[in-house]
Amino acid sequence: MRYNTNLADRVREYLAEKPNLEIEEKEMFNVLNFIVNYKTCVCISGEKLMLRFDPSRQEELYEKDGYESMLMKGKEYKGYCYINPDGFKDRKDFEFFLDLCLEYNKVSKSSKKRKTK
Repeated sequence: MRYNTNLADRVREYLAEKPNLEIEEKEMFNVLNFIVNYKTCVCISGEKLMLRFDPSRQEELYEKDGYESMLMKGKEYKGYCYINPDGFKDRKDFEFFLDLCLEYNKVSKSSKKRKTK
């Protein structure tokens, strides 16, 4: 399933409001990846948000509406999850999830080294 383009626009618009962000978009395997300051930040997978966040906040997110664990080889992948549309219908919830990703983005490590010019 392709990603929801309306949801992608919501994310795009929200990120554009934030100062000092280097934003790149990459489409991979029918997922739209928003790379912020050279690091994966948030993705759109079908109708869902895919979040990258501080793994120490995993327990807190279990309680949120729309939360779905991300599984890799049958095990929960810490620091990543899906949020289905029920979890971000309200703007306040949508902003909470994106801010959670942006907060972690400041301290997370990049998976790739930047090319120097």
